[in-house]
Amino acid sequence: MRISPDGRRLLRDDGQPFFYLADTAWELFHHLDLPDAELYLTTRAAQKFNVIQAVVLPECDSLRKPNVLGELPFWDLDPTRPNEAYFGHIDRILQLGADQGLTWGLLPTWGDKWTAQWGAGPVVFTPENTFIYGKWLARRYREVPLIWILGGDRCPKSEAEQAIVRAMAAGLRDGDGGTHLMTYHPGGWAASSTWFHDETWLDFNMIQTGHQSSRMDNVALIAADYARSPAKPCLDGEPPYENHPDNAFGWDAPAPYFDDYITRRAAWQAIFAGACGNTYGCHDIWQMCDGVRPPINRARTLWKEALHFPGARQMQHLRTLMEQLPFADLAPDPALVSCMPSGGPVHVLHAKEAGIALVYFPDLGTRTIHLGALAAKARTASWYDPAQGTFTPSIPVPDAITLEITPPEGWRDAVWVVR
Repeated sequence: MRISPDGRRLLRDDGQPFFYLADTAWELFHHLDLPDAELYLTTRAAQKFNVIQAVVLPECDSLRKPNVLGELPFWDLDPTRPNEAYFGHIDRILQLGADQGLTWGLLPTWGDKWTAQWGAGPVVFTPENTFIYGKWLARRYREVPLIWILGGDRCPKSEAEQAIVRAMAAGLRDGDGGTHLMTYHPGGWAASSTWFHDETWLDFNMIQTGHQSSRMDNVALIAADYARSPAKPCLDGEPPYENHPDNAFGWDAPAPYFDDYITRRAAWQAIFAGACGNTYGCHDIWQMCDGVRPPINRARTLWKEALHFPGARQMQHLRTLMEQLPFADLAPDPALVSCMPSGGPVHVLHAKEAGIALVYFPDLGTRTIHLGALAAKARTASWYDPAQGTFTPSIPVPDAITLEITPPEGWRDAVWVVR
């Protein structure tokens, strides 16, 4: 994996664009045995996810509570003394993922192990032992198809905390010789670029929208990162999770749960704002809710059932459409479109040389579309259903610069494809 010359996309080794479509499985290594891990990974691969985000030292007191095999990560809570049996289990799961053609978005640790802001912890990392652990981990997994994700749902609050993050990056680089790309997973409604954009170890930026209805519009954060210089790819590494209660009502308060439309809309809006991919998440999957361990934050569905939620099945339609088109050439072009006052927002991707435009309608309503320079090139248009992955029949584009268009009746969101 590498970064495109224009700093906008992730590329495979053969130079082809890599559309990052991840699932969130933070507790995978700690809570699942091999048969269950294989079930999870084969299901997600069949659903066309190509990245799995998981944590070596996850949340939920993983340094003091043994994994599914009864093993702890370290001897005496010492990051320089890893327990081979614990990491051997991770080795085997990583191989299962590689066998499915999946890339790992691998977090060396969750944030409560290096900062005491909140969480069970305990804080065990210093700059010195962080470098040693990072180097050891990267040497062990040098040949694994992965992307390193630092941070772990935390924003550094001091220079001392930033020093630990940089020590982890330095240790990983020293251990694998720069074989793998690296990014940073921040806390809610934050972006890695705030602290680390100009640092050479940060290959691409990651934001976290989080799980509050008042902060679900990830367009502003993605657009801000897209506009930064030097250009780096960016994506939302934790948008609203399917079946997650709306935390705008409070952590323990009764609240509505996010449905597939909310997760789908967040994904499409991020891509149309300039993201190089997207991470899906399900509240029951990240914690591997099994009905035995106490559920976290009102999780209500067992993970094996949640594997087949509609939002998870729908993510592949985003990847499919982008891979059918010259994704590397598509760029945000909000000036292409203006909307009727009552129509609501739309989001636009435009490949100018190819004469292709995509207009995403996050909700229904008639809009006035100004085709501008596209009018001379566009010949046909059709509607694409993000929920079903299907096109309507193509029709000729009227010979006009300004069009009034309405998405198909009954759809919750839609993409107008002009080419």
